[in-house]
Formats: sequence, C-alpha cells, structure tokens
Amino acid sequence: MGIFDKGFKKTNLNFFQKLGRAIVGKSKVDDNVLDALEEALLSSDMGVDTTLKLIDNIEERVEKDKYVDMEELTAIIRDEIANLIGPDEGPVQPFDFSKKPYVMLVVGVNGVGKTTTIGKLAALLERQGKKVVIGAADTFRAAAVEQLAVWAERAGAEIVKQPTGSDPAAVAFDTVKSAVAKGADVVLIDTAGRLHNRVDLMNELTKIRNVIRRVVPDGPHEVLLVLDGSTGQNAFVQAKEFSKATDVTALAVTKLDGSAKGGVVVGIVDSFKFPIKFLGIGEGIDDLKVFDKKAFVEALFKLEDIQ
Repeated sequence: MGIFDKGFKKTNLNFFQKLGRAIVGKSKVDDNVLDALEEALLSSDMGVDTTLKLIDNIEERVEKDKYVDMEELTAIIRDEIANLIGPDEGPVQPFDFSKKPYVMLVVGVNGVGKTTTIGKLAALLERQGKKVVIGAADTFRAAAVEQLAVWAERAGAEIVKQPTGSDPAAVAFDTVKSAVAKGADVVLIDTAGRLHNRVDLMNELTKIRNVIRRVVPDGPHEVLLVLDGSTGQNAFVQAKEFSKATDVTALAVTKLDGSAKGGVVVGIVDSFKFPIKFLGIGEGIDDLKVFDKKAFVEALFKLEDIQ
C-alpha cells in the first residue's frame, strides 16, 4: 500500500464509478465521456477553473475517432494532473536544517487540524533525531494550550506556554529564545485560528513575525497554512484570505482520510501556486505524510483498486 492510499480510497471509488459508467461500451472518447469526466472532476472538488483546464488539456490529447479505454484515459488524466501540480522532484524537503533553529509559523482557522498537525510534525521530526520546541501562541482559544501540550508530550517535544489570554507575541518570543539557548533544530509556533478575514489576525501575525526576528533575524523561515481538505470550496476561500493576510509559503492539507473529494489538493495548488508539503490522512500521530507528487497522483487515481 502506498503512503497516500488510505486517504484516497473514497476519492478513487467516487471518481471511477462515475467515469466508468460513462465510458462503458464506448468505442471512443466522445463529448458524453468528456462531460462525465468534467462532472467527476468537479465532484472531487478540484474547482471549476482547474477542472476546465484539465478538460481542455485532455481533449487535446485524445483523438475522438480513436478508441481509448479506461486505463489509457486514466494515464492521460494522471499525466495532466501531475503537470498542474509541478515538476517531478521526488518527495519535497519540508525543512531546511541548515538554518538552526528552523522556525515554522503555523496558521489556519479553528477546526482544520492545525494543533494536531503541529503535534504530528513534532513527532516526525523527533523520529529523525531532531530537537523540537513548540510555541503555544494560540492563547485566544480556550483549551488550545492544553491540547497542544498533550500533543507535545506524545511527540516527545518541549513546549513553551503561558496562560490563556496571554500575549501571543510574547509566547513566540520566549519560544525562539528558549530554542536558541537549548540548541533546538526546529521551532513550531501555533497561532490563533480566528476568522481569516479579521484585521486583528493580520496585525497579530505581523507582531509575531517581528518578535521572532529579534532573536532569529531571518525567521520565520516558513509560514505553513493548514487547510481541511474535507471542506471543499471553503478551503479555497481560506487559502485566498490567508494569502492576503500573511506571506503563506507552503500548505498542509488535513482530513483527507474521511473525504471523497481529494481533488481539492490539486485545485488549491493549481490556483494559488503554494507548494504543498504535508497531507494528513488520519488521526494517528504517524498519519501526516510528506508530500510526494508521484505517490499522490498514483493514489488519487488508482485504477486497480476499483476493478
């Protein structure tokens, strides 16, 4: 089983059932097949613009008077999706360990799995032998600090925290200062997940960034936006608004295990050009995977699981 198969079984089934019903008995890929393909792509939450782009590209590659079976059509779809996501460079390198400490600011609205993603990131790093310090700068939401502390303990990472209602920038400052003093490799800083169109969120993130730079002048090195893949088009809205509010540099997409709409990953990457670094495919501490384009595309449309 591939690393993403668990997350996309429902996507596979949903997509291929619709496409299979359209292509069965056909001697060519005609307008009806292309219409069914468009419907299947839209239902996987790739978004209208990305879907239309894919249909145009696929139509150019398919000679309508020539028979193309499901396997051949699937190969074309895979190729075109892979082209939209980016170059073939193998698994991404999510951390630059030449920067010590490497400071990652984690943003996203409440409920997307931001806190659990931080815990899973810490566990991933600790398994690599890296020393991790977590900053609990989401001091706005009740129990957020306590929740993050539980995840830090599970991951074996150190956590810097203050009581609910404390100044988030002060927590961020203490976190990076502690990380430098202790020779930590990576700093993961949680932030408040208030509504993404609030001006105070943008101001708070700016303040956090400024205090980090008092200790680590070139930090933060990454601003990771966490999105819930099961929310479909709402994830597009969040990506758009957060890109306005702060300098998002990469994405983590969570909750893909329970969704039949894994195409949202393709649509967001195509629309916003943010590199995707992590996919969350389950609740377990090991269920956050480093993004690998080849493995992702294979899992997204894995024909043998449907036959």
